[in-house]
Formats: sequence, structure tokens, C-alpha cells
Amino acid sequence: MTAKLILGKDVSEEIYAELRQRIEALKAAGTLPGLAVVLVGDDPASHVYVRKKGEMCEALGMRSKTIIMPEATTQDELLAVIADLNADPEIHGFLVQLPLPHHIDADAVINAVAPEKDVDCFHPYNVGRMLAGIPDFMPATPAGVQQMLIRSGVETVGKHVVVVGRSNIVGKPMAAIMMQRGAGADATVTVVHSKTEDLAAYTRQADILVVAIGRPRFVTADMVKDGAVVIDVGTNRIEDPTHPKGSRLVGDVDFDAVKEKASMITPVPGGVGPMTICMLMANTVHAAEKAAGVSQ
Repeated sequence: MTAKLILGKDVSEEIYAELRQRIEALKAAGTLPGLAVVLVGDDPASHVYVRKKGEMCEALGMRSKTIIMPEATTQDELLAVIADLNADPEIHGFLVQLPLPHHIDADAVINAVAPEKDVDCFHPYNVGRMLAGIPDFMPATPAGVQQMLIRSGVETVGKHVVVVGRSNIVGKPMAAIMMQRGAGADATVTVVHSKTEDLAAYTRQADILVVAIGRPRFVTADMVKDGAVVIDVGTNRIEDPTHPKGSRLVGDVDFDAVKEKASMITPVPGGVGPMTICMLMANTVHAAEKAAGVSQ
């Protein structure tokens, strides 16, 4: 058995088609959805990610604003920019790209973002609403994973979902989302992490295995149940002398081996990656709809 691939490009294009209709409706009502991104410092990966966000805004016909600040930016200077964006009626959602320079308190920055513009869903207010099952926004990567499951026809009701990793960005919200009531959820959820004893004993029980632990090819075929759905959220760059760039991207799952055992699997690259920006756009459109008083 070779697993069917779940491709983020295919799922995201389906969602973008729906978003374009909502954006056109907003424009007709006099509202142009606007997203701003603040980038502090010179992290190359962050610059690439921020550029892609701007390009997708333009492709969807949304307003895009990118604010690039030097590495030496003080916390007060960054908080002042956040205050301006909170007050800007043309910006419906914004985010401050992480990681931040070490001299800036990331928690203080996250808490300064107005909850109604927090399209990353990092503010404690929005995290709390998500945990309570009444979200205003959904965290982009976990929400993207859920959409991949729904739109690929994966049954989640009553299934055992094992999440490998407990980060605030993926692991914890992923678990919270999958245990809620509703479509693409109603699952029994187990979270395992670096301190879990006999971690493989849990992963082998998973009907749906979501891996976000940040270790290349960590999950091997002997850790996966026959016929499981495997979602690989990891992105790791490893050396590869045979590759033109001398390195390549791999996930947290040993893809070549696991795909012969799973029923469905996401590749890296090309799997979950495209969904993060897609769901960020969805959150921004939702924020614009709320600001315009349009129900969705």
C-alpha cells in the first residue's frame, strides 16, 4: 500500500476560491480587507515568509502592508507601531513575525495586539475563546491541518488523534481543535512530547497522527499503525550533497518509509506549508467581515 498524498496546494486553492467570493462581496459593500505584517530583524526565513504573505494578499485583491524594522528596534518602538496598527481602520488584521530579537519580550508584543485584529490567534483572549469552542480566529497552521482532513474526506469523529509536540503554535492548539464538537473534530486526543515515556507506543495507536516536534525524520515506519493518516507539520533543512543547493527540506516523518504504511500522508515540502498562509488570509477576511458587520 502506498499512501494517498494530501497536498496543501490543492486544498488551499479550494479555500482561496471561496475567499475570493467573500472578498468581492466585501468590496461591493465598500470594505477592502487589509493585512499588515511587522518584521523586526534580518532572519532570512522570516523575510521569505513575509514576502509570500504580501504576494498572496495581492493575488487575492486585498490590501497589504509590510513594516520592516531594524534588529536594534526597541520594544517601545515596536509597541508604538502596534498601537498605530490597532488604530488603523484600513488594517483589519496584522501580525508581528516571530521570532523576535532576544531583547524584545514576545509575550508583551503578543498581548499588545488588539484581539479583534489578532489574525495569528496568539493573544490569550483568542486562545481562550478557541479552547472554549467559541473562536473568533483559529491558529493558522492547526486550522490548516483541520481543513486538510475535512476536505480530504478523513473521518475524525471518534477517531484517535495523536499529536506529537506541545508547542503553543501547533501542538497545543491542534489538540484543542480536534477535541471540540463539530466538523473535522469530535476526536479522542492524545498529546505526546519529548518527555513522554515510550512515545512510539502512543503513536502506534493513532488513527490520525499529527507530527510537529521539529526533529527531521523522527517518526519512522515502525511508529505508525497500518492505514493511519499521517500529517507532517515539520520543516527541517538537512545537508544533501546531491541537491543543487547542498541541502533540502524534510519533515518530522520518514516520508519514504511511512508512505508505504499510511493510508494518507502529507509530503514536505508541499503538504501543510501552503495552508498556513491560506488560513491567515481566511482569518483576515473574517476580521474584515466582522469590522464591516457582515456575518459569515
